Amino acid sequence: MIDDFAKEYLHNDLRVIRDAMLWKLDGLGEYDIRRPLTSTGTNLLGLVKHLSIWESRYFGEVFDRPFPEPLPRWDDAGESGADMWATEHETRREIVDRYRRVWEHSDATITTLAIDAPGCVPWWPRPNVKLFNILVHVLTETSRHAGHADILREQLDDSTGITAEYATPQRDAVFWKAQCAKIERAAKAAGTNPDHFDITNAGVR
Repeated sequence: MIDDFAKEYLHNDLRVIRDAMLWKLDGLGEYDIRRPLTSTGTNLLGLVKHLSIWESRYFGEVFDRPFPEPLPRWDDAGESGADMWATEHETRREIVDRYRRVWEHSDATITTLAIDAPGCVPWWPRPNVKLFNILVHVLTETSRHAGHADILREQLDDSTGITAEYATPQRDAVFWKAQCAKIERAAKAAGTNPDHFDITNAGVR
């Protein structure tokens, strides 16, 4: 009973966070979903592409249920990093639709197998796993990248929230300017406060 509950609980959380990832693309043009917004090139459509490839792998070949579409090899040095951005020839629809097909394939694996079903992750130091391990891993990774997407989308148009249904109401620019100024003052004050340790010399209190 507890195994079924745990599997369904994790699976439902994964469904919610997948939807959140795609919602972060809504209302944006092609340039904004693709352009790099960090010094390492992180971008919204690239995050979706990355998640589609790795989820298909984790719930596919790990359990000898390969996703029925070609994927780049995980150990191909020539493809390293290619999953994190979209070329000009890859369309938004192509990447999003593949992600949705991956969901269907993953959901079938999760539904079919018991939570303690064995699998093998050849790129992990300890390759022998169970479905439970992979559910937790994929949920954690998807949530982590959804957090990245939150920040990227906020940089683009100040949009925040988890889903359209629970979108955070937008405040005006005057409010946010004052809020940032308050945070900046606190940061500067802490930086000059002798009661705080210097992290480069003595560690953090």
